[in-house]
Amino acid sequence: MGHGWEGAVLRLLRARDFTLTVTASERLAPDYVRLRVTDGGLLDASGTLPTTWVRLWFRRNGRPHQRAYTLVDPDLASGTFSLDFALHAGTAADWARAARPGDTIEATVHGTPLNPPRPEPGHLLLIGDAAALPALNSLLDAHPGTPATVWFETRGPADADLPVRVRPGPHTLLPVPRERAGERLVEEVRATLPRYLGAPEDAWAWIACDTTTTRALAAHLRAVLPAPRRQVHAQGYWRP
Repeated sequence: MGHGWEGAVLRLLRARDFTLTVTASERLAPDYVRLRVTDGGLLDASGTLPTTWVRLWFRRNGRPHQRAYTLVDPDLASGTFSLDFALHAGTAADWARAARPGDTIEATVHGTPLNPPRPEPGHLLLIGDAAALPALNSLLDAHPGTPATVWFETRGPADADLPVRVRPGPHTLLPVPRERAGERLVEEVRATLPRYLGAPEDAWAWIACDTTTTRALAAHLRAVLPAPRRQVHAQGYWRP
């Protein structure tokens, strides 16, 4: 299908299009589904660095509509990966609910994934929610032995069962209920950060929540860490 003016701009920027095919669907929680797909050659083009993402194309009211999704468990050898969908109201969620093996979706690769922090951090400070779970898990998988503190914002009891890939010993998971449009998460991070920070010069922070909460948390971490341009990566994943 055509991708409209956004697709035209991406083509000018040398983005590449691929067709993904659904092979399996798994409900991880009542409102969270994981789809396994074949990549149509996408992994050869994108690589498998942590937080690698693609744009998926849907139709809404007859017009192209795109959203970004992080690859989950990419396997270059088999040419497969998974995609996770939080099932709120929306075009992408509706497609994911109904997706069955054999269904296809078009994807565009453009942009680069997050480069691994250098030098290797002594402690990871990871802050996210269900929308950021695939990217958050990819960072935990990339640094399985690095001490990490994870503040995970939950929308309800079902989110507490989502698979945050913390390892016993080096990783600490701190679930935080979403309250007051994210203000509770900001308060909890500010209050508990001194307990987990350790040596500030060795820390690396990654923040991906709603845009307002991400902005507030990034400002706090940049004020606390001695080299904020190198030590803090923040990106708002959605708007309230």
